[in-house]
Amino acid sequence: MTLTAEDLRLSPETRSDWLRWGPYLSERQWGTVREDYSAGGTAWDSFPHDHARSRAYRWGEDGIAGFSDDAQRVCFALALWNGKDPILKERLFGLTNDQGNHGEDVKEIYHYRDATPSHSSMRMAYRYPQCAYPYADLIDENGRRKGSDPSSQEYELLDTGAFDEDRFFDVEVEFAKRDTDDILIRITAKNRGPDPHRLCLLPTLWFRNTWSWDPDAPKPQLGAAGDSIVCVDHPEMAPHRLVCPEADALLFCDNETNAARLYGVDGPLYPKDGINDHVVSGAATVNPEQTGTKVAALYDRVIGPGETAVVTLRLVKGSAARSLPKDTEKVFDMRRSEADDFHAARLPHDTTEERRQISRQALAGMLWSKQFFYYGVADWLDGDQMPPPEDRKGGRNAQWRHFNAQDIVSMPDCWEYPWFASWDLCFHAVALARADVTFAKDQVLLLMREWYMHPEGQVPAYEWAFGDVNPPLQPWAALRIAAYEQQTTGKVDLGFLRSVFDHGLLYFTWWVNRKDAAGNNLFQGGFLGLDNIAVFDRSAGYLPGGGRIYQSDGTTWVGFFALQMMEIAQILAEEEPEKNDFAAKFFQHFVYIADAMDHVSRTANGSASLWDAEDGLYYDVLEVHGTFKPLKARSLVSLIPMIAASELDVDALETAENGRFHDRLTWFRNEEATLLDRVTGGHAMDPGPRMLSFLSKQDLARLLQPMLDEAEFLSAHGIRSMSKRHEAEPFRIEVDGETFEVGYQPAESKSGMFGGNSNWRGPVWMPMNYLLVDALRRYDAHYGEGLKVECPTGSGQWKTLGEVADEISERLIAIFETDPQGRRPVNGGATRYAGDGWRDDILFYEYFNGDNGAGIGAAHQTGWTGLVAVLVEEQAVRHATRGAGLSLVEQASAWTAPDPVEELKPTGT
Repeated sequence: MTLTAEDLRLSPETRSDWLRWGPYLSERQWGTVREDYSAGGTAWDSFPHDHARSRAYRWGEDGIAGFSDDAQRVCFALALWNGKDPILKERLFGLTNDQGNHGEDVKEIYHYRDATPSHSSMRMAYRYPQCAYPYADLIDENGRRKGSDPSSQEYELLDTGAFDEDRFFDVEVEFAKRDTDDILIRITAKNRGPDPHRLCLLPTLWFRNTWSWDPDAPKPQLGAAGDSIVCVDHPEMAPHRLVCPEADALLFCDNETNAARLYGVDGPLYPKDGINDHVVSGAATVNPEQTGTKVAALYDRVIGPGETAVVTLRLVKGSAARSLPKDTEKVFDMRRSEADDFHAARLPHDTTEERRQISRQALAGMLWSKQFFYYGVADWLDGDQMPPPEDRKGGRNAQWRHFNAQDIVSMPDCWEYPWFASWDLCFHAVALARADVTFAKDQVLLLMREWYMHPEGQVPAYEWAFGDVNPPLQPWAALRIAAYEQQTTGKVDLGFLRSVFDHGLLYFTWWVNRKDAAGNNLFQGGFLGLDNIAVFDRSAGYLPGGGRIYQSDGTTWVGFFALQMMEIAQILAEEEPEKNDFAAKFFQHFVYIADAMDHVSRTANGSASLWDAEDGLYYDVLEVHGTFKPLKARSLVSLIPMIAASELDVDALETAENGRFHDRLTWFRNEEATLLDRVTGGHAMDPGPRMLSFLSKQDLARLLQPMLDEAEFLSAHGIRSMSKRHEAEPFRIEVDGETFEVGYQPAESKSGMFGGNSNWRGPVWMPMNYLLVDALRRYDAHYGEGLKVECPTGSGQWKTLGEVADEISERLIAIFETDPQGRRPVNGGATRYAGDGWRDDILFYEYFNGDNGAGIGAAHQTGWTGLVAVLVEEQAVRHATRGAGLSLVEQASAWTAPDPVEELKPTGT
């Protein structure tokens, strides 16, 4: 079946069929919250990597290059053995938070090379050393660095010498769907080394274990039908077959815990690690009857230097298939060609090939990171066949018993474990809209659905602690996706916006009731995802001197939330005039939040503002012993308030039948003219469109001076999360005789806060940069040539805010582009990535060194870093329209996501 580029976007009639199989199998399930049955909630210790090969999982499965059905009943992945490792390479290895020098870190080399939204074409690469994998060396050396020098770099697999002299196998796994339930799988393994070397390829298929936890659950069955056929019989699915031509053997065992190895008690005769023990040590641990719930087809090969071994398999519904189809080669070629056409159609024809590859691989990583997420909190708390400790009933997520998820979710990355973070997911959705706008919309709504959202209205933050707080970005993401959909299809999905708005009402109410402790429109949300950015741990229950922090970013997020809800209400009001009441309500919320930011307190004890007019920046304010102390750490907290911006056409509201919104504006003009002037930067009676913002035109220009200063925030690769000024001048504050300090740290964190697992004290973070760029576009659409700023500060180059947005975008994209020597800043000092066979594979890290752009943190954090694909597209379209001779105003409206209030008119549902 041939698929066009439009087919790959998946119509409502075909999407469920094409998405029945996909890359939904995680690459790590061990060490996760759901598999944790410890008394102290120490997930990383409860289920270590050493247990993973022998212990059945309760809540999901894992593997390399994994594929499964959308309920993860039948799982497929690749296992490998080089003849030297002590265990099969069945899953990726990495360090837990306690072992890693800077938190969790995968210690493998792999890349997502390609993907289509239908998962009809998927390719990923894994590089497997020919020496024994250095498990102990990686643990010991990172442990030594963690203890002796917490700021030192991670000790990576490339540092161990495992790839010296190119002694490794380049393994690529490719999936090509012949039809919705007919999947061809090709594994190619090239010996890059100078000598012949043995490699066992073990494509493996198994059932997720459901029967061990529920005694009434029927047990599925695998069985051999000849030397190369596996019959796949699951009670909830039609029969399938796995065709394994020319396999040396079919090895069967059961996906059940090896109780004898782990606990010293009797267990199954052919347990989960039976294939491992048989291949590695020749143990009689595979079932001679050739039945079970896990099977591997063994291909034992000796591959010469520079030579390639190829294995092709077929997973197909039905019981008739006994061989590969005659059109196998044609199908692989056709699916690759379709993928080429799909990605080519996304970008203007003159986009450089390198930028096309950056965008394509970023989206490939995101599509590969769609994972099956299964978590029933009530069952997890109460236990089933494996009773949890009694302490769990009052521990992690105990207040979220309603939470019951069995969904495909866009994960930040495949390895760190299948999890979500609510604000991460919003950034993912904006990027994923470029590939599959329906899935993107579903993801925005998912965490607001009743089986996720708390009955009180809170959206869960992340699995480790649902009750923590992430920035409320769902309405913003919905507007960005709706704008993109209108640009590409001419239609607006009003049903989608209506659902986001209705759920947003509940979420906004939760913020107002729970995170505004004093009822004064100043909000707190703890660290709000910005882990260790502050001088204090803002999530702590106690602050120095018993103080309280008024958060610049916490307050901004709610003001930003209000503006986005106002915009959606205005769009919906085109067909539902009563929504103008809500638009007026959220407008009023924003006005009063803006006023509160100027007046932290109006008591006899004094007053303070989150805005520092002298520095031209926003700061958190600490109230302690009745006095107010601005925390003058120059960080993203200082810049975030600029993102709250929306254009409002006052004249249009006055001449239209806009009900309460018109009335409310009239009231503000008459009774609160000063407040109205405060948020519009003008006079209450001025005609024409107004820019609603915390910042006047003059204050915005003032704030952009340090933001665009290369000695402060502006790096060669984007906006730093903390000013470089704090490298030589750390911010210090004394409270009750104790001194607290925060300084610029461009890469690895020196702070142990949040496990040292990330760093917001200097590196470049893609999602926050994208929010700043998005805000600059909004301001530019309003001010145009009427506002130019020096960029970089002190350079003498004056640019419109649209041109500033271009400048920041280009610097962010440059993180991934090659220099004349073939090196990408993202790869830091890893020179091997400039060599043949490595140069074209790109990693999309969690964040980036504030000095040189090197990737830091999770190496496959493709989720929010996938926003680079959006930047590439926006810049490419802008370049194309500029080449067409359009004016600056025409360019802005032609290439950027339009202001939703002005552009998103209801042309369809």
